[in-house]
Amino acid sequence: MAAKLDWKAVEAMDEAELERRLLACARADETYVQPDYARIHQELGQKGVTLMLLWEEYCAQVGEQYSADNPVKPWRYSQFCENYRKFAKRLKRSMRQVHRAGEKLFIDFAGPTIALFDGDKEVGRANIFVAAIGVSGYCFACATPAQTAPDWLGATARALHFSGGVPQLIIPDNPRALVSIADRYEPKLTDTVQDFARHYGCAVLPARAHHPQDKALTS
Repeated sequence: MAAKLDWKAVEAMDEAELERRLLACARADETYVQPDYARIHQELGQKGVTLMLLWEEYCAQVGEQYSADNPVKPWRYSQFCENYRKFAKRLKRSMRQVHRAGEKLFIDFAGPTIALFDGDKEVGRANIFVAAIGVSGYCFACATPAQTAPDWLGATARALHFSGGVPQLIIPDNPRALVSIADRYEPKLTDTVQDFARHYGCAVLPARAHHPQDKALTS
């Protein structure tokens, strides 16, 4: 028996001691604490949050739960990630996007700002602009001082020059710098953005608010 008890040992124990020994044995195979993968999936939607950071947080929480009577331990990072991937596969799938060559360019600012240094002195922060072509996923990235309309449009122009062509649609997030009137179905672009689209002979169609599947390539 896993509890290493024979009949003579059992006879000598009272009911409480026997229960303690048997339950302690039963817990031996269940010492790993299961993470809350639903919460982890939500946390991953935030900028700057990674599985590594969430695993470290999980390990700290398990450490706080540990005691002689509760000898629990966390999953290793590789198993933690594997378990999360299995969880994510069971979730309802979002609408699959079908891209055609030359049709869409997705643009957005990605992640937190990064520090700019002059020697050892921090002199400012940089925003990272990212553009991705819909079919190939071919990416362009550059740094901008802010996220104003000139930053958005200047970086987009650089992305078009880098890719060597203009798509039918440029799809940004729903930034206030580019959208004068937010609307779920027909957001109104600023005059400057409309002039930019006419100049390049394309359309600019902001992604719908709270619909990450519209901007999956750069989110």
